[in-house]
Parts: sequence; C-alpha cells; structure tokens
Amino acid sequence: MIKIAVFVATHKPYEFPSDDMYIPMQVGCSLASEDFGYAKDNDTEDNISHKNPYYCELTALYQIWKNEIYKSYDYIGLCHYRRYFSGKKLSFEGKKILDYSVAKELLKQYDAILPKKRNYIIETVYSHYCNAHYKQDMDLVYEIIRTKYPEYFTSLKEVLNSRSLHLFNMFILKRQDFDRYMEWIFGILSEVEKQIDIDNYDDYQKRVFGFLSERLFNVWIKKNNLKIKHLNVENIEGENLLLKAYGLIKRKLKG
Repeated sequence: MIKIAVFVATHKPYEFPSDDMYIPMQVGCSLASEDFGYAKDNDTEDNISHKNPYYCELTALYQIWKNEIYKSYDYIGLCHYRRYFSGKKLSFEGKKILDYSVAKELLKQYDAILPKKRNYIIETVYSHYCNAHYKQDMDLVYEIIRTKYPEYFTSLKEVLNSRSLHLFNMFILKRQDFDRYMEWIFGILSEVEKQIDIDNYDDYQKRVFGFLSERLFNVWIKKNNLKIKHLNVENIEGENLLLKAYGLIKRKLKG
C-alpha cells in the first residue's frame, strides 16, 4: 500500500477533509498562545517554528523533513487550510478535492502532483517579483545560485524570464525527491537569511523566504525534469480577483 501524507498548514482552528491522507499541522507554534491539537511545526527540537512570520508554510516543511515520525511515508505533500488540489470524489466545503484513491493512481504515473501554473501575461516572473517585493532579495538569490549552485543557474534564468509559475508551495512528491528538495531550498534560504536585513520590512514583506521559495521551487522542478501531473487549486474561501488586479495595477504604477 502506497503511504501518502498531505500536510495541511494552518495557523488557526479549522475544519479539515475526512480523508486520512490529510494531516493538519499548526504552524508558528512556538509563537502561539493556543494549542489546536494538530501536529505541530515544533514537535522536534530541530525546528524553525519561531521563524514562521518570515518562512510561512516552510516551517511545516522543515518539521516534516526533520521529524522521524514521517519518514515511513512514500509521498509527502503540502496544501493549505483553505487551498487544496481539485478532485472528483471527495466533497469538502462545497468543493471537490483530491482524495487518496485518485492521488494513489496518479502517483503511479507521475513523479509529482503540482498546481497548474499561474500565467503572468504582461510581465516575467522576475519583473513580477520586483514589482511585488524587494528586487535586491531576488538579485541576491541569483548570485547565490550562480556561485554556489551553478548546475541550477540555467534553470533559474529560464524560470525568471518565463511568464508562468507554480504557486503556493503546494505539491505531492516522492519521499526521496522531497528530501532532496528540502536540502536544496533550505541551503539557499539559510544563505539568504545571513545576508539580508528585514528589520525595516513591513509584516507582509517579512514573509520574504516564503515568497522566494515559491519561485525557487519552480527552478528545482525544471532542473530535475520530473514528470508532473497538474491539477487545479480549489480555494474553499474563494479568491478576490478584483483585489488581486488592483494590487497588480498599484504595484505597476508605483514601480
């Protein structure tokens, strides 16, 4: 039997799918005043739970990587309390989301399950990041990969010059691929953390390591040439597309 664990990152009490494949994990536990009774991102001594305001859902990924309890799973995935891969059988909050039986069959044919890419029609991945966040942070990543991970440099340039992106740090990967990705992404982000000062960033921009990792995940996927099944993402709370469009226009006008 294929063992699949899809962890659901959450910072608040919530309802979760009934399928046993889904494991809720409370993030930012080291900073929280309340225990929700879920798996925690500080269940082991080696954790980065206190960095959740900066690393976002990556504090859950770090815990999954370091916690021996999860080593027995064949596949590791991550989604969010309000975002799930779409499916056909399992109903949750009025949406059809991915269930174990379908995931199992897909993973017999593919190396990874990822969200369908978001298209940036009027700008590149690089220009979008620079408009939404701090350009110098992405430029620092560029130099770190160029000098310390040169085998990924071509893939980095291709991703940054492209106009589409897998977002949300959502995936389901083979255990060995998950471990390889964790080694790579935290190696890069720890180097970035040493070299940037986020003290003057607002709360949104302090999530810099989460933002960077969304782009870097695409680099790792491209370089490792995985066979991918793309699925839609169901947001059970809906998305405010007008607000997103307003934010894009505002950033473009501000430069």
